[in-house]
Amino acid sequence: MPSNQILSIVRNYASAAAAKSIKPPVQVFGLEGRYATALYSAAVKLKQLDVVEKDLKNIQSTLKNDTKLRTFIENPTIKRNLKIDAIKDVSNKIKLSAPSTNLLGLLAENGRLNRLDQVLNAFSTIMAGHRGDLRCEVTTAKPLDEETKKQLETVLKAFAKKGENIILELKVEPAIIGGMIVSIGDNYVDMSVSSKIKKYTDIITEAV
Repeated sequence: MPSNQILSIVRNYASAAAAKSIKPPVQVFGLEGRYATALYSAAVKLKQLDVVEKDLKNIQSTLKNDTKLRTFIENPTIKRNLKIDAIKDVSNKIKLSAPSTNLLGLLAENGRLNRLDQVLNAFSTIMAGHRGDLRCEVTTAKPLDEETKKQLETVLKAFAKKGENIILELKVEPAIIGGMIVSIGDNYVDMSVSSKIKKYTDIITEAV
């Protein structure tokens, strides 16, 4: 299928999703939230929610194992039409459903493939809410030991509503130096040392 036909399909998909969107069980914000919400709405209408969720896990696995592909789609110097063609080939190769294929095509057309990870995470948050789970993502500079992890789970359970299960996802990012960044559902709290350093640096800079 030529690139111009793909773009036409993507635009029609985006317009249809925007016209009659279905509100997700958990609100997600930002650019990635808009893409994830549109995907959720389209998947619900087509009754392919479970299929799309499997698609996205497949995409994550593919990008994790294919470093050349990841580098290609994240490279800002590569023309969009080449990325659109590449995304079409990948979608066919791993046999993605129409909503998932359209999402990747839309991201490619808009030059947003570098935000794919964030979109996938936002969709995971929506799906956690759909299942009645509360997804909690905690980022620390070093891996947590088991005792600290258990204490953290106990604290996070206080944020869960009746019937919600806590789904804890731990990430390690040395750049935050210390402290932690906590994302609970659609709430986000940055308690990292790096954010405090930036805050104090901004204050000092403004005072000079």
